Amino acid sequence: MYQNDAFRALDRQESLRLLAKVPVGRVVYTRQALPAVLPVNFSLDTDTSVLLCTSPDSDLVGAIDGVVVAFEADEFDAATRSGWSVVVTGRATVVTDPAEHERLSRDGPASWMPLAGAAFVRIESEMVTGRELSGTCRNP
Repeated sequence: MYQNDAFRALDRQESLRLLAKVPVGRVVYTRQALPAVLPVNFSLDTDTSVLLCTSPDSDLVGAIDGVVVAFEADEFDAATRSGWSVVVTGRATVVTDPAEHERLSRDGPASWMPLAGAAFVRIESEMVTGRELSGTCRNP
């Protein structure tokens, strides 16, 4: 088996630590029976779930509420050929509890888009995978 020292799998804790360092990721979901990817800003909640803030009327809310989705974020440096990628897979749900909504309005993510109202979406971190590329690999 070929061993590659430039690549390593990240454990859950390290993956979540890296994920918390970046402000933007991508939601991977199904739209009209086809794969869809949407970049979004986000934050991690204290329970390690991914939190999104969007318009209550957005197509995203209707497409992912109650559905298993993937969320991916990464950071790469092309010059050094190094970086990491983390994928969180879990059920997405719209936050409907008034107290929780109020808490997230204070402490949760703020949308980068102007919104008339805010809907918070929680993606449970049921499965977390990560990988890192150190940049030491060169093509022969």
